[in-house]
Amino acid sequence: MIKYVPEMTSVVIEEIPDRVTLAVDISNCQGNCVGCHSPFLKKDVGDELTESCIDRLVADNYGVNCFLFLGEGNDVDSLLRLAAHVRSIGLEAALYSGREAVEDEIFKAFDYVKVGPYIEAFGPLNAKTTNQRLYKVAHEADSYSLMDITSRFWHRGIDQNVQ
Repeated sequence: MIKYVPEMTSVVIEEIPDRVTLAVDISNCQGNCVGCHSPFLKKDVGDELTESCIDRLVADNYGVNCFLFLGEGNDVDSLLRLAAHVRSIGLEAALYSGREAVEDEIFKAFDYVKVGPYIEAFGPLNAKTTNQRLYKVAHEADSYSLMDITSRFWHRGIDQNVQ
């Protein structure tokens, strides 16, 4: 089961380039990022995220064209099933993972995948020094290819000095 925090759900325009994105915070985070902006998401909090819940959230937020899972939770099968549902209703599916790398099945299930834990010394996605990467996934028959689109964020930030 995947849980989300309803009161943290919002429509955003800067998390996925050129997309009006419904961002949903997923709890039961398995990451250990120092300086985490939402440490409460490590706990088992929130409500179950189901297909009907996704349908309701999308209906309540007319105009979104992307659904962003802010975290993976602790149930990969449910995450993959929900991503498939998002794509079946005509939206793009995006995932922000704090892991260094994700499995092929994750890339196959999503249209956008961000990897890399937040490391303060390297800065966020809008810093050219960031260790995080956002990939656009191109699906081709039984395979996929990745395009690193991290640089799309760099016009929004100031270069970070890494020491």
